[in-house]
Order: sequence, then C-alpha cells, then structure tokens
Amino acid sequence: MTQFTRRAFSLSLVSTAALAGCATPPVHAPDEVSRLANGIAALNPTIDPGEALRAADIGINYPKQLRREYGVTDSAIVHNIKVNAGTRPRGLCWHWAEDMQKRLEQEQFETLVTHRAIANAHTRLLIDHSTVIVSARGDQFDEGMVLDPWRFGGTLYWAPTTEDVKYTWVHRQEVFAWKRARGILKGSDPSSEPIPAS
Repeated sequence: MTQFTRRAFSLSLVSTAALAGCATPPVHAPDEVSRLANGIAALNPTIDPGEALRAADIGINYPKQLRREYGVTDSAIVHNIKVNAGTRPRGLCWHWAEDMQKRLEQEQFETLVTHRAIANAHTRLLIDHSTVIVSARGDQFDEGMVLDPWRFGGTLYWAPTTEDVKYTWVHRQEVFAWKRARGILKGSDPSSEPIPAS
C-alpha cells in the first residue's frame, strides 16, 4: 500500500467514524424477545405464536454471536471499511442478512417464511443495504418484519417493513433484475451484494 493510499484510507476511517458516531443503537429492554415475538405474531393470525417466539429469540440473540464471529468493534460503516480493506472476514450488511436467513431457515418454520430485501439500490448517492424480513407464509415481504442486525453492529433493529423510518425496501430479486437489465453486474461499491448469474 502506498503512503498516499494509507493516508486516504486513514482519512476515510476517521471521517466515517465521526459520521457513524451519530447512530446510537437501540437499547433492548429485558423483554425484547417477547416484544418482537408479539410483533411478528401480530403480522398475521395464521402465524404460530411458538414460531414467532423462536424467530424473535434468533432475531435478538443470534446477531450477538455474529458480532463476535465477525470481530465487530466499531459502527457498521467503519466495520464495512475494515471488511473491504481485508482486515475483517465478514460483516457487510448482506453477510448479516445471509447468515440470519440461513439461521432462521434452519428452524423449518411452517407458518413463517424469510425474504431478502435491498434498499438504496436505485441511487448512486447511497450504498446498497440488505436485510432479512420474516412474514407469514404466503404473505409478501412488505407485509413482514424487518430484522436488520447490521444497522447497529449486532444490536437488532426491527420494525414492520413499511414502517422502517430509514430505508425503503425492495425485494432482492427485483433489485437483481433491475441491475441485470442495466448491465450492472458488479457495482462500483465493494459492499454491494454480488449478483448471482440468472
């Protein structure tokens, strides 16, 4: 790495850290698993409350395990820089979403299904952001609950998909189709999720 590259990297870390310091993770109440379980169950009367509780427990607690595995010690944006620089193995938003989806699907839910969604894909000003969403089986992703462990570096953000105050979610396959149609197979942002071959 040249001296100029090291300085530019250091400057970007400092700048990003200053900006990322504004994002304060939510403080989870002792009953956060119950609160999330109730929120998931309320999405649709067909959802089994026991499955909602299991999904909520995974949603709240599994990101803590991932945070340790990914070596997260900073804000999400600063950690992204470390992953892209090769100093951390995983921890981009799509890694969190991928690992959360795999863990949730291990439960083989009968009344819940997972979806993947991406925000900011249609703008050059912001980086893509990926997440996992749970909904009742048969419902669309926008009728589900966002489970976003990346946003606060392992402290889960959750909200009904249409009530997320920061992101407007688009189904992942729709984003991939849009990018393929425009020939955007590899974005300029190394944090973007790779687009699989169609």
